[in-house]
Amino acid sequence: MFKHNFADRLNKAVAQKKSHSVIGLDPVISRIPNFIREEAKKNYGENPKGAGFAFTQFNKLVIDAIKDHVAVIKPQLAYYEVFGEHGIHAFWETVNYAQQMGLLVIADAKRGDIDSTATAYANAFFGSECEQWNENENAVDSLTINPYLGRDSLEPFFDASKKRNSGLFVLVKTSNPYSGDFQNQKLTEGITLAEKVGVLINKFSSEHLGESGYSSIGAVVGATYPEDMKIYRKLMPKSIFLVPGYGAQGATGKDIVNAFNEDGYGALISASRSIIYSFELVNAQDHTSVKNAITQATIEMNNDINLALKNENKFIW
Repeated sequence: MFKHNFADRLNKAVAQKKSHSVIGLDPVISRIPNFIREEAKKNYGENPKGAGFAFTQFNKLVIDAIKDHVAVIKPQLAYYEVFGEHGIHAFWETVNYAQQMGLLVIADAKRGDIDSTATAYANAFFGSECEQWNENENAVDSLTINPYLGRDSLEPFFDASKKRNSGLFVLVKTSNPYSGDFQNQKLTEGITLAEKVGVLINKFSSEHLGESGYSSIGAVVGATYPEDMKIYRKLMPKSIFLVPGYGAQGATGKDIVNAFNEDGYGALISASRSIIYSFELVNAQDHTSVKNAITQATIEMNNDINLALKNENKFIW
């Protein structure tokens, strides 16, 4: 589907934008600017079709606001799926528009199932190989997946990723407060369950290396556990980390520096609500002021991350 290795495409785009930020597009209908909701209500009514229209319009506004300042967006599927077919249509409209604007797209879907179902999930997001029945060419650049059904649930994603030059981010250590209920549990071999997943990812990552030296098999490692980040960075030196927890969940630039390798690469820092709803803090009411607020919040995020990396001698631009 894509011509070049995902990690190479990603690192090139990150360097061009001088940004390690990922903006999550997690639309909530009640928080979308009033002028967009009113247009949706007028054209379609307060129903799933209207919500889908509102999501698409808002996401395009956000993309226009951030496209010169970041390389990647990350729509979370749940926010779209709740509105059925109209929400899914809005998701793919968002994916296509972002890619047209030169951005890479991580679908935050956290899929994971047995082998045949994993293959179906991979086809759904990376493009189907069944051309006779499915001519849909929609494809995201990368996908988040859940490893806790075991190796046979991961290998179909790994195979599809390699074949189509797509990327994957496997859940390892998530940012939520009770992630340790399972992820921190010690196994008989003396490492935690999360570390065991990291070992497995590192084993597969070498088969997906690009010219940049990084693998298209990445890991989700939360910013809310900055000291643990050192452990996972050592376990998975060639994997790119997708790091949630920045912004609304409390993490700042100083909390994410351990996610990066000494070469200044290796991590994408994700923020959603603190960026896309930043216009609420200044009571922006129209298209221009909403867009400007989102742009400014994105620039401030970039500056915070880059300053933290400078302080650790990991800033390379």
